[in-house]
Amino acid sequence: MKELNNKLAQVQTKLKAKKSSYNSFGKYYFRKSEDILEAIKPFLLELDVSVIIREEIVATEPVPMLESTAIFSDGENKITATAVVGVDLTQKGMQTSQQFGAASTYGKKYALGNLLLIDDTEDADASNTHGKAAAVAAKPKPKITVEQFNKAKDYLKNGGKLEAIKTKYTLTSKQEEQLTAL
Repeated sequence: MKELNNKLAQVQTKLKAKKSSYNSFGKYYFRKSEDILEAIKPFLLELDVSVIIREEIVATEPVPMLESTAIFSDGENKITATAVVGVDLTQKGMQTSQQFGAASTYGKKYALGNLLLIDDTEDADASNTHGKAAAVAAKPKPKITVEQFNKAKDYLKNGGKLEAIKTKYTLTSKQEEQLTAL
């Protein structure tokens, strides 16, 4: 398993996924799941690994929830990361299959981002303020959840920086102490 962790760390540190799409309303470029998949392809044969994505409906009420799991494997061992997204069935101008497709694309993007440590705060579609920067700046950082805390531990074990976590989440002194000890 240590060898697979090393291979994933190589991809995480070297991967460059471009932002190929442009949002003319918000005036920003953003990355799609296809951009991430295209960027990872050169690593697959080089490191003798595969990346696949599995999707499953995990809830139907109050809205359908789709869980996307990105799997990094060497054929024997695997490392996974997930993302759960809701399907917006009220999206105007879209048929149900398109609504599920949009949620699927979004879920894949974030599952891959979680697996490959692609920071979504750098992505304009996650941080675009549409001209409301002052209101966003005044908004307090969210408290870190248990799941996010566990991901933060993995992030730090793989060479990530505590400062990056602190810019995104509010940590208690005990949480910060636990993360510093890693």
